[in-house]
Amino acid sequence: MDGVPVRPGRILTDVSRPAPAALTSWLEALECPHCHHPLRSRERTLHCPSGHSFDLARAGYVSLLTGAPATSGDDDAMARAREGFLATGAYAPLRAAIGDLAPHTAGRVLDIGGGTGYYLAGLLDELPQARGLGVDTSVRALRFAARAHQRAAAAAWDVFTRFPLADGAADLVLNVFAPRNPSEFARVLAPGGHLLVVRPTTDHLTELRDAVPGMVGLDPRKEERLHEALDPLFTTEEVREVRFPLAVSAAAARDLVAMTPSARHVAPETLEALPDGTVTVSVLVSLHRRR
Repeated sequence: MDGVPVRPGRILTDVSRPAPAALTSWLEALECPHCHHPLRSRERTLHCPSGHSFDLARAGYVSLLTGAPATSGDDDAMARAREGFLATGAYAPLRAAIGDLAPHTAGRVLDIGGGTGYYLAGLLDELPQARGLGVDTSVRALRFAARAHQRAAAAAWDVFTRFPLADGAADLVLNVFAPRNPSEFARVLAPGGHLLVVRPTTDHLTELRDAVPGMVGLDPRKEERLHEALDPLFTTEEVREVRFPLAVSAAAARDLVAMTPSARHVAPETLEALPDGTVTVSVLVSLHRRR
C-alpha cells in the first residue's frame, strides 16, 4: 500500500495472537533499530532475523528505543495535563487547519513527537484511507496515543538517530510542537512526500507567559533556524497562521502550562494562583515537499 517497498520475507504475523492491526499495517516498513533488518510479529513481540526482539506493551505500543531509556518527553503529569486540555477542544481550530493543509492523497502518516495522538487522530479522520504511526518517548503519552484512533499505531524511538523505518516508507510526516530531524524526515518520505510542521509564533500564549514567571521562552530566530534546516531538503509550498483568542478557566490554564516543558520550571503554587482569563493562540502551520 502507498508505495512502501516490500522486501522479500518482510511480514506479518506467524502465530495466533497478533499485534494490533494498526501496527501490523506498518510492519512492511518497520526495521530493527539495531541491524536495520525487517521486523516480523510473533504473539506480542516484534523480532528480526538477527535475534533482536521488542515486546509490545499491554497498552498496545512498541518501544524500539535502544541503549539507555529516554529521559526526554512528557512525564506522567505532563501527559495527563495534555490529554485533559486537548480533550476540551480548545485547540480544535489548529487540528482543523492541519487537516485542511495536509495532502489528502497521503496513505501513511508518520507523526514525530506526536504525544497523546490528538493531532494524528484528527488527521486520520480527514484521511479515511490513511494509516498513522505516532512516535514519542513518553510512556504515558504512548498509552494515550495507542488508543487515540483505530488506524493509529504507536511506537517509541529516538528522534535524533536513524528512524527504524525503510526509505520512502511514509507519504506525510507530521511534526507538531516537536523536535525535528530533517534528514531523516526526507529519507523516510516517499518521492513527492510532504512534511507538515506546526510551531508557535513569538506571541503564542503571551498573556500566560507574562503571568507565569519561569515559563520557557520562545526563540526569536525560530523561523530563520527552521528555514536553514529544511531548505536543503524541502520546498515550502504553503504557510498558514492560525491565530485566535482563547478563553481559559483557571484549571485549563494550569493544564496549558503543565503540558509543556515549562512545567519543569514553574513552582506549583504559581500554577494554583492562576485565574480565569483569555490567552492568544498564535501558531504557524507550513507544508513542505521533499525535494
